[in-house]
Amino acid sequence: MQIGKLGVWYFFDQYPAALAADHTKRIEALGYDTLWIPETVGRNPMVLASWLLANTRNLKIATGIANIYHREPGVTVCSQKALAEQSDNRFLLGIGVSHKPLVEGVRGLRYGPPVATMSDYLDKMEQAPYQGIPPSEDPPTVIAALGPKMLELAREKCTGAHPYFVSPEHTAMARKKLGPDKWLCVEQKVVLETDADTARAAARGVAQIYLGLPNYRNNWLRMGFTASDLENGGSDAFIDATFAWGGVDTINARLQAHFDAGADHVCIQPVNPNGQFGDLHWEALEALVP
Repeated sequence: MQIGKLGVWYFFDQYPAALAADHTKRIEALGYDTLWIPETVGRNPMVLASWLLANTRNLKIATGIANIYHREPGVTVCSQKALAEQSDNRFLLGIGVSHKPLVEGVRGLRYGPPVATMSDYLDKMEQAPYQGIPPSEDPPTVIAALGPKMLELAREKCTGAHPYFVSPEHTAMARKKLGPDKWLCVEQKVVLETDADTARAAARGVAQIYLGLPNYRNNWLRMGFTASDLENGGSDAFIDATFAWGGVDTINARLQAHFDAGADHVCIQPVNPNGQFGDLHWEALEALVP
């Protein structure tokens, strides 16, 4: 598999299956390379990926990310290889350790040290047997990596890394940790809105979902933000650094900043200026077509 430059990152849990397939076909028709789908408490991303791959011809489907606590390593390998074989190598596995409040508080599971837990999981994936028909290529694996140690693990054991909710400055740091040859697939939230108050209000509605999650907070503090930057939906400085808002030229400049900093692939998450989290903003996707 070769990864293209621009993709889309979006939740499809709120759409009926048929409509999710129609939206995915439309994203494919626009010319985006990859659609990234997350995992929280909705659909199993492997099941959804199978459905979306069956309804497309060229679009790659990536999990961004599948939670390693939700399935043991051998099951993940079986899913990865089966989906890659079924889709003619259009499946990209992204996995991550999620967050302690979600793993323990929602699922009632025990959350381990992130880097050690992921390292052990990757080792067990490597050792897991698979007796189905194999894909014609070794399928790629990226991990959700924000801090230096997780990025180093991605360099050592994976195809690359999938940093989420970061800035171009973080992308530059990640490229240094990964080295020149590993994939760096960065998520970037975009708000196609030139009015600052409207754009930042829509951004804060999304940011609020993540501001209480420790792995993200720790990374933002490493990036130089203060605790006060992460209160009340985020300061203007925080919003402006982590969201790309404005007109098409302004947003494209932010995407280019990621590429200039070393990203191989940027997946854009369109945030609707109307503040409705589940309302896919087609205007943005059409305007930012690669």
